Amino acid sequence: MDTNQAVPVEVALLELMKKTGYSMMQENGQRKYGPPPGWDGPPPPRGSEVFVGKIPRDMYEDELVPVFEKAGYIYTFRLMMEFSGENRGYAFVMYTKREMAQKAIHMLDNYEIRPGKYIGVCVSLDNCRLFVGSLPKDKNKEEIMEEMKKVTEGVVDVIVYPSATDKNRNRGFAFVEYESHKAAAMARRKLIPESLQLWGLNIQVDWAEPEKDVDEETMQRVRVLYVRNLMLSTSEETLQEAFSCVRPGSVERVKKLTDYAFVHYRSRQDALDALRLMNGTLIDGALVTVSLAKPAAGRDGGGATWRHGGGGGNRGYVGRNPAMRVFPLPPGTPLSPSSLQALKPYQMSSYVSLLEHFCYQHSWSPPDYYLFSTPGPKILLIFKVVLVSTQNSYLPDKLCALVEDARELAAQHALWSLGTHTHTHTLGPRYAHTPTLTLWGQGTHTPAPTLELKFVQELSIILFD
Repeated sequence: MDTNQAVPVEVALLELMKKTGYSMMQENGQRKYGPPPGWDGPPPPRGSEVFVGKIPRDMYEDELVPVFEKAGYIYTFRLMMEFSGENRGYAFVMYTKREMAQKAIHMLDNYEIRPGKYIGVCVSLDNCRLFVGSLPKDKNKEEIMEEMKKVTEGVVDVIVYPSATDKNRNRGFAFVEYESHKAAAMARRKLIPESLQLWGLNIQVDWAEPEKDVDEETMQRVRVLYVRNLMLSTSEETLQEAFSCVRPGSVERVKKLTDYAFVHYRSRQDALDALRLMNGTLIDGALVTVSLAKPAAGRDGGGATWRHGGGGGNRGYVGRNPAMRVFPLPPGTPLSPSSLQALKPYQMSSYVSLLEHFCYQHSWSPPDYYLFSTPGPKILLIFKVVLVSTQNSYLPDKLCALVEDARELAAQHALWSLGTHTHTHTLGPRYAHTPTLTLWGQGTHTPAPTLELKFVQELSIILFD
């Protein structure tokens, strides 16, 4: 390392290219190293690229490439550059195989690249999907596809979800898939101005949030099915009976939340057979979509914590921990004070925030949350929401084990009672839009405790912020 520092950067980079045979070109604020010499096949598959952050600003490819070569054969190395000649502190490394990218993450995340300097490495996915909100609810997939093709280029698919209460109407939003990340970025740039309307309405546009892929070895152990597009009235008992089509006793348990559910099987083969038989069938008059559920990190195929993807298996809430979309914060980034009221509903991923925003829009005071619990050794929790401005209160019909879950459920119930069905489903540009809560009560196999509520404490939402 000391030897490289003594050599001018330009000379060190020339020596690297001479040694490896790779080319190097700088354009549009990045320096691209690769592809490999003689490469004549297609680009590596999706999931083969990693993001590298916290790179020292005076470190370049001559030092970085040898480190990342330890994980596998590099296809391209893209280092983001400043006009001054320093790097911008981050890079993208694409390997020729997905497995190599995963190896790089395991080997090099939190790697000490220089004494006291640690880099961060995580998967990077080229996002080709946009979230489009505030659409007319009477439009179907074909109509939305046709309209999006009129105003943008490269549309390959549109994903629309039917309303939980009326399957002939959509939920007021859709996900639009483009042929490439570049096409999606150009479409987003064109759709962002508020002057552009679809069917006379101002639409909301943002990137849909991709989900980290679950490795094939883990997915090979999955024995849980994710079922969506259910009627709100469909019970767990109905699902248990329908999904026991493989053989009696094959279903271990069913967990239903609003219009989706998880069906746990005793064996993987039974789950695969049921997937083949049940996908696209009618349950209580609704055409359901069935797929393998993706386990959260650290759980095997039979674990109890699952993520669901409302948009074809993409990022949703993982167990009781919402999956966060995070970005690097470069030094010197200007920040300005903001508030919840300045945000739009699609930027919020919790019912509590949405309810507060709803109250603000109607010039109401913030909601008050009152906590109750059940007696007995296993204490379960429930919140009552009180809107002082309207003199109304709302109490859900389910209990939760965690206070955070209870508060979210209470806010969700209040929003539904207020008739804001669209807001409670359109929680933001995510493929999955409803938190997974641990509930006891109607619609579960766990017997609900006797509902002799004991007053515990009066809590305002402010105490939880």
